[in-house]
Amino acid sequence: MKTTLSSESKSIDIDSSGPLTMIGEKINPTGRKRLVAALKEGSLDYVVDLAIRQVDDGADVLDINVGVPGIDEVKAMRDVIRAVASAVDIPLCIDSPNHESIAAGLEASPGRALVNSVNGEESSLSVILPLVKQYDAAVIGLTLDEGGVPETAHARFEVARKIIDRADSYGIPLENIVIDPLVLTVGADSSAARVTLETIALLTAEYGVNINLGASNVSFGLPDRPVINKAFLAMAMQAGASCAITDVTTMTATIRAADLLRGRDPSGTRYIKHFRATGPDNGK
Repeated sequence: MKTTLSSESKSIDIDSSGPLTMIGEKINPTGRKRLVAALKEGSLDYVVDLAIRQVDDGADVLDINVGVPGIDEVKAMRDVIRAVASAVDIPLCIDSPNHESIAAGLEASPGRALVNSVNGEESSLSVILPLVKQYDAAVIGLTLDEGGVPETAHARFEVARKIIDRADSYGIPLENIVIDPLVLTVGADSSAARVTLETIALLTAEYGVNINLGASNVSFGLPDRPVINKAFLAMAMQAGASCAITDVTTMTATIRAADLLRGRDPSGTRYIKHFRATGPDNGK
């Protein structure tokens, strides 16, 4: 299944039978003091620099989150989307719990954007899905509802089914929905990664829908987090994940290698290109 996103002049497919689509995570102020300061000051040079660097590192899509307390988030989202879209020509992912901010981002986006996100709560479904339909966007559906994140794969699958069915009632086709089965830290629950992988398997078997992950959550609170993140993402890709919101600087090599090993990189073209750009002596 293909979920098509676009910028002003380019389109990309999140493809359940293709290589993993990388969504750059760094334009998000959580834990990033310099970005918080830039957003408070209304200074967009640093934001644009983050966008350019992530594209240079291999990002296919950029996540845009401007959620800083005390600022006009709607204006900030509009301004950042316009600045980033003028600097890089790749699709954007509009990341906010605020529907007004999402609407502003969708209006400012030059192509088909990805909305991050809707969930199974009625308050979310009834507000976010009409925006997705209005702007012909795609949307990430989180498998949580009024009861929080379900503990079992089957319960998360049922939340996903609810989102898919409600989206259909608004005329949003399945190919415009990307489900995020959510991954919690294995530091708190050793079964957390397994439940996520089982949820991916259920969704892939029933719907063939595209699957997104925020892969770094799995290692929260543990030492040597990149090792855990890389191992989990490779496992999730084999289970059926087709895109990930991730740090492309540290994860691209693992993603390229996993795509090669699972037959999603004919002749190893993408892996070799990455090695030549980043390997010893730049591949010379």
